[in-house]
Amino acid sequence: MSVSYTIGEVAAITHLSVPTIRYYDKEGLIPDLQKDQAGVRCFTDQNLGALEMINCLKTAGMSIKDIRTFMQWNLEGDATLTKRLDFFNQLHDAVENQMKQLEQTLNTIEYKQHYYRQAVADGTEKYVKTGTTHARAAATRQEQRD
Repeated sequence: MSVSYTIGEVAAITHLSVPTIRYYDKEGLIPDLQKDQAGVRCFTDQNLGALEMINCLKTAGMSIKDIRTFMQWNLEGDATLTKRLDFFNQLHDAVENQMKQLEQTLNTIEYKQHYYRQAVADGTEKYVKTGTTHARAAATRQEQRD
């Protein structure tokens, strides 16, 4: 006999809200989701796996439309393996680009932290060195290591 979970249990396990899970169901993103005679959703381990994948794709910035396409490819089986590999190759590249952009953002934030720590210590911004953000962030990191 397979294990069945309520929507509340699934929300606790996946850290998704109940309305979000209902929305994903309404959008047809959770394959093979069964309902009992009263219309209550009965989630399986397979459904939990689907929700984890949906959450991963959503976190990576995928649209509901693209997630739906991917989930449909899963249902189509081995005939779509190449499509799914290409999908993840493109997603990997997109996430790497996002990470590079976030690294640049973090560099700017770290520089500003250093800048304002120095300005607070000096009691003014007048004496704080200026330069490019990247050079300043690198200098800040070096100072923190020393």
